[in-house]
Amino acid sequence: MHYTGRFAPSPSGPLHFGSLVAALGSYFQAKSQHGRWLVRMEDLDPPREMPGAATLILQTLERYHLHWDGEVVYQSLRHHLYQQQINDWLSQQKAYYCQCTRKQIKQDGGYYRGHCRSKQLNSSGCSVRIKIDTPITEFFDLKHGHIALPQAIAEEDFIIKRRDGLFAYNLAVVIDDIEQGVTEVVRGADLIEPTGRQISLYHLLGAKPVSYLHLPLAVTATGAKLSKQNHASGISLENPIPTLIEAMRFLGFTLEKELESASIEQILAWGVNQWHLAQLTKETQVTTLFSNRVS
Repeated sequence: MHYTGRFAPSPSGPLHFGSLVAALGSYFQAKSQHGRWLVRMEDLDPPREMPGAATLILQTLERYHLHWDGEVVYQSLRHHLYQQQINDWLSQQKAYYCQCTRKQIKQDGGYYRGHCRSKQLNSSGCSVRIKIDTPITEFFDLKHGHIALPQAIAEEDFIIKRRDGLFAYNLAVVIDDIEQGVTEVVRGADLIEPTGRQISLYHLLGAKPVSYLHLPLAVTATGAKLSKQNHASGISLENPIPTLIEAMRFLGFTLEKELESASIEQILAWGVNQWHLAQLTKETQVTTLFSNRVS
C-alpha cells in the first residue's frame, strides 16, 4: 500500500515549536518512504479558534518549505459526514444519547459508568456516546512497541458528539483518515491515550487501523507542554533556518555546522535522506530550549 501521512493542526493559535516538531516528524516519515504528506485543518471547536490562525499556519508551513500534497481539508466543512455516521450508529443502536454531566462523572470517580446506555433518551440536552463492547487495551507503536492503555478508559463508552453540538475529535479524525487514505499517523505523545478509542472506531467502521508513531513532546523546564493553551509563541517566519535546525536536533538529527548555511530545501532534502526511527528518543517528553517562549 502506498504510504500516506498527514499533519493535522488545530487553528487555535500560530504554529509553535512543538507543532513544528510534529509537522517535521510526519513530513520526514512520509517523504523518506516516497509517500504523500497531507495537511488537514482540525477546526472542530470554534470557541477555541483564533481568527486567521488557519491561514497563518499554512503560511508558516510554506515559509518552512513544508509543501503538502493535494488540497487542505477543513473539518468544519465535513460536519454532514460526521452526523451521517452518528445517525447510522444511532439507528443500529451502536450509539446512544447521554444526559450525564461532567460533575456526575467526576462524582463516579472520573469515568463514565454507562448510566444512560439503556435509557433510550432523545437528543434534547444530550451528548452522543458510542458503545464499546470490545475495549482496546493496548496498541503497537512504531517507536515504543506495545503500549498498554488504562482499562477504565478503554472500557468507557466515549462521547462522539458533545451536548453543545460539536463533534468529538476522535470521531472526526478517524472518519477523515479513512476517507483520505491515511496509512500511518505520526503525532505527539500527548495523543497516546486516545489511540485505543480511535482504533475502536476503525473496528466499528469495518476499516483497517492505521499504524502509529508517537513523537516526543517538547516541554518546558517545569514540564509544561508547549501548546497554544499554554500560550506558546509562534515560530519565526522571517528567519526560519535556526528554528528548523533546532527542531531537527530535537528529533534526533546530528547536523554538521556547515549544513546551517545551506538552503531550506537542501536541509529538508538532507533530513529526508537521513531520517530513521532509531534516532528518536524513547522518552515521551523532552525539555526544549524553547521553554522561554512560553509566557
